[in-house]
Order: sequence, then C-alpha cells, then structure tokens
Amino acid sequence: MGKEKNLEMDIIKENHALCDKNEDDQVELKPKMTLLNGVTVIVGSIIGSGIFVSPSGVLKETGSVNMSLMVWIISGVFSMIGAYCYAELGCMIKKTGADYAYIMVTFGKFLAFIRLWVECIIVRPCSQAIVALTFSIYATKPFFPECDPPDEAVRLLAAICICILAFINCWEVKWATFVQDIFTYAKLLALFIIIATGVVQLGNGKVENFTWENTESDVTKIALSFYSGLFAYNGWNYLNFVIEELQDPVKNLPRAIAISCILVTVVYVLTNIAFYTTLSVPEVLGSEAVAVTFAERLYGRFAFMIPVFVAMSTFGGVNGILLTSSRLFYAGACEGQMPEILSMIQVKKMTPAPAVLIVALLSLVYLCSSDIFRLITYVGFATWVSIGLAVFCLPWLRWKHPEWNRPIKVHLIFPVLYIIATIFITIVPMIASPVETGIGIAIIATGVPVYLLFIARTQKSELEKKIIDSITDTLQKLLIVVPKETNL
Repeated sequence: MGKEKNLEMDIIKENHALCDKNEDDQVELKPKMTLLNGVTVIVGSIIGSGIFVSPSGVLKETGSVNMSLMVWIISGVFSMIGAYCYAELGCMIKKTGADYAYIMVTFGKFLAFIRLWVECIIVRPCSQAIVALTFSIYATKPFFPECDPPDEAVRLLAAICICILAFINCWEVKWATFVQDIFTYAKLLALFIIIATGVVQLGNGKVENFTWENTESDVTKIALSFYSGLFAYNGWNYLNFVIEELQDPVKNLPRAIAISCILVTVVYVLTNIAFYTTLSVPEVLGSEAVAVTFAERLYGRFAFMIPVFVAMSTFGGVNGILLTSSRLFYAGACEGQMPEILSMIQVKKMTPAPAVLIVALLSLVYLCSSDIFRLITYVGFATWVSIGLAVFCLPWLRWKHPEWNRPIKVHLIFPVLYIIATIFITIVPMIASPVETGIGIAIIATGVPVYLLFIARTQKSELEKKIIDSITDTLQKLLIVVPKETNL
C-alpha cells in the first residue's frame, strides 16, 4: 500500500510539472509588463511630437495665451475622464484591442470593423509615419543649422527608425518596453529642463504675455483648438491595447492610467507656461517648432540639446505606436476581421511578429508621401467619434449586462460628460470645416464594401480558400509563427 501511495504521489507530481511546463510553453502573449512599464507606455505614447509643435495650433484658434492654457487644461481633464472610463471597460473586458474589443462585445462586428479599418489602415500608420518624420527632422537638424535637412535624407532616416523598432518589437517585448522606458525618461528630462527655465523666467517677472486679449469669440474656432490640444494628448488609451501583457491588470491598469494622465497634464500645462514666459503670441504663431525657437532664445550654444531631446521623444513615440498598434491588428485577426496570419505568435519570442511587421510596412508606404498631415485632419474627428462610441459602451453594458463582474465601477456622470464633450468637439468643427469632414466620412465609408466583401460574406469559393491557405502557410513557415494557445 505504501509503495502504491508513493507511486500515485509521484504520478501526481509529474502531472503537475507537465502542466506547468505546458503553461510555460503555451504560445500566447505573456504578461511581462509591470506598473512602471505601463506608465512609460502611456507617457511615451502621449508625449511625442505634439507638445513641441501643437502650442501654435491651439493658440491660433483661441487667440489669447490664457485661453490656450485653458484648452490645454480642459484637454487633459477630458483625457483623464476618458481614461477613467476605459479603466472600467479594460478590467471588465480583458481583451487585447481596447476600444475595438469593447465595440465588438457591445455593438457587434460591423461597427467594430469600421473602427478597426480606420485605425489600422489610416490613423495608426499615418501617425507613426508623421512621428518618424518628426524624429528624422529633429535628429538631422544639428547637422543643417542654417537650412532644412534634405527631404530624401529625412525620409530614409525615418524608414530606418521604423525598421529598427520593428525588429526590437519582433524580437522581445522586454526590449520594446526597455526602449519605451529609456526614451520616456529622456523626453521628460527635456520637458523638465524647459519647465525649470520657465520657473526662472517667472521669477524674473516675465508675465507680460499672460492675458485674455484677443480671445476668440467664435465657438467653432474654440472647438477646433481642441483638435490640436487633444492631438498632443492622444495615446492615453494605448495601454488598454496590450492589457493581456500587463501584470495584474485590475490593479495596475487604473494606477498606470491615473499616474500617467495626471503627470502628462501637469507637464504639458507647465511647459506651455514656460514657452509663454519668453515667446510672444506672434513668435509662437510664426514657429513650426516652438521648443526650438524657445531654446534658440535662451540656451545659446546649448540650444542644440532641444532638437536632440525632441528626436529622442519622437523615437519613443514611434515605438509606443508600433507596440500598441500591432496588438490592434492582432486583436482584429483573432476576431476573424483581419488575415489569420496576423493572429499568430512567434514560437520562440512570444511576440505578434506578423502584426508588428504589417504596421511597419504600412508606415513605410506612407513615407512615400510627405503630405499626410491632411489625412490625419480628415480622420481626426473619426478617431474621437470612435473613442466616444467606446465610452458609450460603458452605460450601455451597465443597462444590458448589470450582472457582469466590474472590478472598477465609475460613476455614470463621467461617461455622460465625456460623450457630451465628444459630440461638441466633433459636430461643431463639422460646421466650421465641412469639406474636410466630408472627405473624412468618405475615407471611413471605404471600409463598408471591404466588410461586405470579405467579412460578412462567409461563403468563399474553393479557389479563394486555396489561395488564402497557401499564402498563410508560406508566411507561417517564413516567420515561424503559430496560432495562439498551441501547445508545443
């Protein structure tokens, strides 16, 4: 009996060991990201090129320094409310893909696909290309102090930036988060230098620019100013895209969101105050890169530091967009709304390598044109409509599924306020810019025939299936990837 019992215990131990081994070998996205990594992903994604170039855009539409500061503060509060609502949704629906996943669960495949289409095909690749170009311009600026860097050199360096970061994101998630951590610290250091300079300037009584003079009375223009302000804050929802890779998301997601949004809002407002201690309204409006103009006025021969720091900031911004965008493609493929290959994971590195590569390739395509800022303007309102729709999921699911587990439960006044504000900043600019809005709607509408032809039409011919399977198998062998939850 004793021998039999010992044998039984040995078998149980072996089974437990085998289960543990299988769990370690299971091909899926692993929760490797800590709270600090989560904070740096959000801060690194938010603080890109926006704070260094957007002040002039906000000031142009508001007319006065004090009103522009109000827009920066309100934009920060608006982002915090949205992030707070996303914390409930993220802890309730623990799926990679963020608002895409929330819209899918709440409203079904069609609206989720339209959101996915706009974000994946236009917004994210365009944004990444723009930030990469900004990195390239500032990185080459010290070598061309008297003129603009050559366009070909700028594009080539931007392409190299994207390719290097694509390799890092394919190779190891920890490497990607390490890059995010280092360059987030660099960009915060640059902003703290500017803020410290601003404090010194305030101490010297440089407050003459802080007035309400010439404040814009046209409500539509004030609404347009929020596009520039919110563009600088864009990225507060990016951690929700990688929630499956976040350790203890119920605890760490809301903490990371709260720390990041408060930190960024304070830094942005103080940075703008620093700019206006030295630069007048005409100087800010006449500058394409306010931070560089500020540095040239105050830092003398050390002014080159700011372009270097801005380049580091945007390099981290490209990494943050690539890290989170690839997870959006991955989530769409897992739901059957993107090619199957994008849902597969590299067997050794446990990274969504195909999704990372497709984001990088689309971004490289957009580098062929330098006139892509207009595209972002066209779909900017669509981004906020889709985020507003995701926030609307919160009260809708409270009504439809009150029994669902909600580790975090926000007061309903927050999603209501956010939805009202979203309607304001999307509908009012439509009146002021009907042509851009119309083109934006047309771009979104291109997703409808794609959905009807490839997603809604479930019956495919044998030839179509054969071609798709052949391409998938070839890419699978080339990239050494397998579907999620495949035991080796």
